[in-house]
Amino acid sequence: MNKLLIATNNHGKVIELQDLLKVTGIQLLTPVDIHLSLEVDEDGSTYAENASKKALTFAQASGLISLADDSGLEVDALDGAPGLYSARYAPLRLPPFSGKMKEQEGGDADRRAFLLQNLKYKPRPWKAHFHATIAIATPSGEVEFAEGNCFGEIIPAERGSGGFGYDPIFFLPELNKTMAELDMEQKNRLSHRALAVMNARPVLNKMFGL
Repeated sequence: MNKLLIATNNHGKVIELQDLLKVTGIQLLTPVDIHLSLEVDEDGSTYAENASKKALTFAQASGLISLADDSGLEVDALDGAPGLYSARYAPLRLPPFSGKMKEQEGGDADRRAFLLQNLKYKPRPWKAHFHATIAIATPSGEVEFAEGNCFGEIIPAERGSGGFGYDPIFFLPELNKTMAELDMEQKNRLSHRALAVMNARPVLNKMFGL
């Protein structure tokens, strides 16, 4: 049976990608399924570099065709920030009462708060878009790409309990909802990752001979 490894350790991404890819008929595996523990430094200068590095690393370690994505939120008023650094967009902080000097990154809530702090004195609306680049890599080193974008704006108060990352403050005016207020079916029609997966399906069909 055709097998595709979802090359991420991010639980939220795994759930979304599993739902988006289930229609392909390809057997989907996660790193947990095959007892693969890998951490890949996302030190590229583009989304494509980061996505391909992850996909190639997982493909070569597992012997399976692997799919990875790199995505980011780009806010017009911040000249495209946080962009590539969306997952690390918060001041580093010391763990409380640990007695250690090692800094730790904040979580999703910290990143949202930091973004809103930086937008506080910028005129609204805060136009923004999510971007996703998907890389599909073979163990032999072949890599192909697909992209998707979702346009909206940032709002100052969180709404919704779904999704992850910046979803609670990413507002879709045409639906009058944030990304975090969408159900899975809606999100998987409209999101940047959904559109990137849709554009990646011909690549998967070719690689798997479907």
